[in-house]
Amino acid sequence: MENPAFSERDGMELKQRETNSEEQGPNVKVDVQAIKLKRSLGLISGTSIIVGTIIGSGIFISPKGVLQETGSVGLSLIVWTAGGLLSLMGSLSYAELGTLITKSGGEYPYMMEAMGRVVAYLFAWTKIIVLTPSSMAIICLTFAEYFITLFDFCGEPQIPKKLVAALAMITLAIVNCWDTKLAASVQVFFTAAKLIALFIIVIGGLVWLGKGEIETLQTGFDGSTNSPSAVALAFYDALWAYDGWNNLNYITEELKNPYVNLPRANTIGVLLVTVIYVLANISYLAVLGKNGLLNSSAVAVEWGEIVMGKDVAIIMPIFVMFSTFGAANGSLFAGVRTLYVAARENQFPEVLSYVSARRLTPIPCIIFTTVIALLMLIPGDIGSLIDFFSFAAWMFYALAIICLIILRFKWKDAKRPIKIFILFPVIFLLCSLYLVVAPIIQDPRIEFLYAFLFIVGGLLLYIPLVHFKIDRGCFDPVTLFFQLFMEVGPSPYVPDYD
Repeated sequence: MENPAFSERDGMELKQRETNSEEQGPNVKVDVQAIKLKRSLGLISGTSIIVGTIIGSGIFISPKGVLQETGSVGLSLIVWTAGGLLSLMGSLSYAELGTLITKSGGEYPYMMEAMGRVVAYLFAWTKIIVLTPSSMAIICLTFAEYFITLFDFCGEPQIPKKLVAALAMITLAIVNCWDTKLAASVQVFFTAAKLIALFIIVIGGLVWLGKGEIETLQTGFDGSTNSPSAVALAFYDALWAYDGWNNLNYITEELKNPYVNLPRANTIGVLLVTVIYVLANISYLAVLGKNGLLNSSAVAVEWGEIVMGKDVAIIMPIFVMFSTFGAANGSLFAGVRTLYVAARENQFPEVLSYVSARRLTPIPCIIFTTVIALLMLIPGDIGSLIDFFSFAAWMFYALAIICLIILRFKWKDAKRPIKIFILFPVIFLLCSLYLVVAPIIQDPRIEFLYAFLFIVGGLLLYIPLVHFKIDRGCFDPVTLFFQLFMEVGPSPYVPDYD
């Protein structure tokens, strides 16, 4: 059966872009069939993107939040395990969506097909302007904090820290603009580095347990909280550490054989992270004890000082730097594809959907995203920004699962390479809705209203520029300038069924 994701609208836009490129003259004529993102990512690189983006700095710095909320060792380990299984349900649900609609952009094309252009635009607006750039800025600032600890500074050097973060962003932008395979190789390397660090922690914990240091684990469920809200907050902390399980869906068009590699990479990546997270927490508890973990602000560093000694423990901050740099690379690599696809649907400036004719990378949208992320380094504190938009991320996760259910009815006869048991997306949907509503009910703040108004405020641009198209070709000279300057061209979605 013909893939319904490649609609008549896609075919008309492809034909129109071919015509437009011919009308612009021989100097800028492009072969739209040739300029497209390469399918250069296999199972290993795809899994590395999942693992490398999920594992950032959290598991190395302060995993005490879950223990603090649950109150016991046993319940905290259950929350970590359940958080991984819930993430697996989400990743399997996204695997069904990603193999049904093999377009990049994550939730964007699913919302486009199931809920319409307005909902898809509001997701893209929030993702492009806030979620991806602010996440990248925070990760690079964490990288910079550990980098400057290698040098002697008086006080808290904000300017050097922000300069290092900016250099990290620019470096990642250059790598991603240069070659997709190079960016994937960077991701594989830094994922391997952080896995080595975590394997050291896991093995060290097993050795510690082998010496008989099991008192903390023997406490089991002693001190467990009876508060459902406290358990919910513990889940919130754990699921924040698992965030990134859906990143491979943003680059489906660059994945080799996505019908096979997308579900496999999603499953392997999330299961691997779940096992490592649980074992790492067991190691932390065995070495530091319950009180030591609760009083620690950089648990991996303190763990290293106890197990390996202060002279050798210097490698732990270096591994944290590797971890954050790899997470930032994965965030940029996947995040810009939403802008690329939204611009291809004419919901953002068309030039942002163009691809380099030489390197076959989406250079314009990478530069655009990096510039916004650099601007976010200017404020003194951007952590609160992503906190208040975290409910928006879970709201979009819930909407994506609703899209899956809608498409089960709308495209009931479509070929689905993977069709998961309906209970999994339903459970994930209910948990997502709770994580959206719970923070607002438990701690209502005016910032949540501001975040909501920002999301809806995207309509102020959508109505005149996208719906009514009042620009009347005013941006065409700008588009042509960047097309010639960057040597980029249009890259419409052309499905392949090989």
